[in-house]
Amino acid sequence: MKTSDLIAALAADGQKPPVSLGSRLAIAIGAGALISIALLIATFGFRPDISAAAQTLRFDFKFVVTLAFLLPSALLCLRLSRPEAEPGALLVWLAVPLVLLLGAVVVELMAVPSGDWAARWLGTNWLHCLATIPLLAIAPLGALIAALREGAPRYPTLTGALAGAAAAGIAATIYASSCPDDSPLFVASWYPLATLIVVAAGALAGRRFLQW
Repeated sequence: MKTSDLIAALAADGQKPPVSLGSRLAIAIGAGALISIALLIATFGFRPDISAAAQTLRFDFKFVVTLAFLLPSALLCLRLSRPEAEPGALLVWLAVPLVLLLGAVVVELMAVPSGDWAARWLGTNWLHCLATIPLLAIAPLGALIAALREGAPRYPTLTGALAGAAAAGIAATIYASSCPDDSPLFVASWYPLATLIVVAAGALAGRRFLQW
């Protein structure tokens, strides 16, 4: 290559716009979700009655809750990646899935005989839920922390915790397609507890890797 051609190529590279942090986070979410889906397929797979389950309100409600948690968590990650940003009113949106779950639990308690409450609460695989959601969250959390390192969060521990929340939202959404327990009593108990494990891991990762 001639010197003039090399200079022209370097100049062209310098004119390429940098990838925005929002795009990096979107790529991280997409890549992490694909890895988690592949992991689920390779291990537990989707529930065998998923076609029939998809016709029920309880099954669909699980995805409403997990996505309602994922979206504000991801948006807060993006906001807090800037040093001048504060959580603001967006933090309140994290309460939406909790309100939805509370309402669903109340309806469940009213509709189901009290003798069945314990069985609905424990489900058939509560321990599996507690282990699988954090497992499926590993790839999304790692990808999000790597993307956030391109920013300059003022609150690294909080930002990491929110990355954990977003990763848990991804993992819970994927896991919901495999989980045979659709009762709001089960979802309101074990999904949030598994999420807290990932949030704690995210906070530790943020403190370690997102410091200026």
